[in-house]
Amino acid sequence: MPNGHRGQGQGYRHGRGDEPRPPQRTYSALDISGIVLRPGENGALKADLFDTVAQTSAKMIAGDGRSQANKQAQLRQFYDELVMWEEKARQYRQQPDRFAEYLPFIRMVNAKAAYAQGRGHVDANFVTLIGHCIGQVDSYETLRNFKLFFEAFLGFYKLVGPKG
Repeated sequence: MPNGHRGQGQGYRHGRGDEPRPPQRTYSALDISGIVLRPGENGALKADLFDTVAQTSAKMIAGDGRSQANKQAQLRQFYDELVMWEEKARQYRQQPDRFAEYLPFIRMVNAKAAYAQGRGHVDANFVTLIGHCIGQVDSYETLRNFKLFFEAFLGFYKLVGPKG
């Protein structure tokens, strides 16, 4: 290779010379179809949203439990941010225009998840989960439902996820 150029192809880290890459984790695609944060035609959420759907999502994101990504402490930081936004938005739940002021900052959680993935702190399935849920948030009620779903997800993740 010419001077000043480092290998950037298969087996090399960008900008770090000849260090081999760690083996890439293969992902099972997360099924997000059951994660619906808006009430259905009957005015109610799906009965299994905070149970079976949250548990299945936790199992998929936990994977084989050997990944260095998706540590409980990292996921908890995302939950804590959702709690903070839900608490702020609660006081304005009767004023949709005020909620609209918060929405860009709530949606910024997507960028934070992408950043965390880039740093190896979360994986693609978690980013998919966050993106799917944040994409449904358009009111205080859907934000609250996301927070409750995430709370249920974390409860199951505590059981099936990596320890630490």
